[in-house]
Amino acid sequence: MSKKKKKKRRSRPNIPATSRQPAAGASSKMVSAKTQSNSFNPDYAYVVHDLKRIGVLAGSIIVIMVILAFFFG
Repeated sequence: MSKKKKKKRRSRPNIPATSRQPAAGASSKMVSAKTQSNSFNPDYAYVVHDLKRIGVLAGSIIVIMVILAFFFG
């Protein structure tokens, strides 16, 4: 049996329909690009905190397992 080939889809950028229309002047393009980059500014500080906590827990569990391996292994 032969394998079927799937067609690749072109990926489109996730841009709202209102900003897809070309701007009238070059200056308006610069302003709109600048405001779009500043409009989405999420704060992921809690993610970094959680990742550090997971790393500490994982490291301590590995250390405990190594110590137990000396006694029971």
